[in-house]
Amino acid sequence: MTMNKQMIDKMGYDRSITMFAPDGRLLQVEYAKKTVKQGSTALAIACKDGVVFVSDKRITSKLIVPEAIEKMFKVDDHIGVAAAGIISDARVLVDRSQLRAQQHYVTYESKIDVLSIVKEICDLKQICTQSGGLRPFGVSLLVGGVEDDGSIKLFLTEPYGLYFQYRATVIGEGEAEVDAVLQKRYRATMTVDEGIKLGLQAMKEFLKQDFNVERVDVAFIDVKNRLWTKLSDGEIDKAMK
Repeated sequence: MTMNKQMIDKMGYDRSITMFAPDGRLLQVEYAKKTVKQGSTALAIACKDGVVFVSDKRITSKLIVPEAIEKMFKVDDHIGVAAAGIISDARVLVDRSQLRAQQHYVTYESKIDVLSIVKEICDLKQICTQSGGLRPFGVSLLVGGVEDDGSIKLFLTEPYGLYFQYRATVIGEGEAEVDAVLQKRYRATMTVDEGIKLGLQAMKEFLKQDFNVERVDVAFIDVKNRLWTKLSDGEIDKAMK
């Protein structure tokens, strides 16, 4: 009886993004957050000399070419993104961010800052929570990079347009397990190399026997070069030892 009442209470309130449920919730926003939690795991770590990204490509068939699966993207040389949720939604946001970064460089002859990219992404996400005929973006993004002054920035963007700055964080299906590892082992003094090892160890502890170097992607941006650098399978295997 209680279950039927709950279903009746929700009927109609999840048909439109602009309609609040009687208890003050936007149900489509909550559905978008659940979509992210069902997505493959991605994590990012802000180290003392750069930022590290690790993502699970979740290869569903041995016939898939692993290199063709993209869960991480370069926005600019000094800014990268890792996604969990609907990856086609992520590509739209990344394309918009890349254009914004290029426009900034042409206009000001300087690299765009990480927070401006985050706000660009979240402004579009937020619009989709209050406009009829739209749906929320079903994706969370980890946006990280190295600023002109050498500072390291890492942000998490939620499907509804809110963002938070982190030292280390994770999104996707392995959020609880991987976050526990990061909470326990993260140190602000970690180097990029140590961050890569920690990210891979955390991913391995979550995936267990399903873990292999072809299944994960690893990338980093360091203070010295300020360049998005993606590791090969051989380099990932070496980092695991």
